[in-house]
Amino acid sequence: MSDTWDWSAAAEAVSPLSRAFVTTLLAGVAGFALAVVLGLPLALGRDARRPAIRLPVTAGIEFVRGTPLLIQVYVLYFTLPSIGVVLPALLTGVGALGLHYATYVSEVYRAGLRSVGRGQRDAAAALGLRPAAAFRRVILPQALLPVFPALGNYALAILKETPILASISITEMLQQAKLIGAETFRYTEPLTLVGLAFLIVSLAGAAALRWMERRLRPP
Repeated sequence: MSDTWDWSAAAEAVSPLSRAFVTTLLAGVAGFALAVVLGLPLALGRDARRPAIRLPVTAGIEFVRGTPLLIQVYVLYFTLPSIGVVLPALLTGVGALGLHYATYVSEVYRAGLRSVGRGQRDAAAALGLRPAAAFRRVILPQALLPVFPALGNYALAILKETPILASISITEMLQQAKLIGAETFRYTEPLTLVGLAFLIVSLAGAAALRWMERRLRPP
């Protein structure tokens, strides 16, 4: 590995890294979408009144949060085929990211739901709304607004976790950089470009979150 920077090697690495960036972005967006979808029922299950629902959900959340994401990726990738479930590596990786971060997103949802006052529920009931309709039209919109920045932060966190998927041979940016280095014996340029790409996306995402937070802030 050379310590000197070679602009020609960097230029040659841009094209394959750009293709791998698409895979990275796809995995991050899909993983976040899955986390957002799964996080809400987990939050509701953890706050359920019935112990038969609350206790298993709580145990599952604590188990997932208490074990490393890398181990969860390995378990899903290597054990699912043994029980007859064969999924593409990318789909398995997205599932692991989404499931892992859904347990964290669920806590964000719980905080948002608890921030809605009891009076809002009473008002919805007084208007004749059924519990499901009241939750969907009154409670949930008010709960999501204050926790939007936290959800955005988890979106960026999931994107930065995608290099873990290289462990199951998904050609995202880190894996592609390693392949380029193995072929050219130059790691400085591809790894630096990968780091810069993550930095630019993270800074742009953080700026977008601040802008949206200002736009959504109630007057």
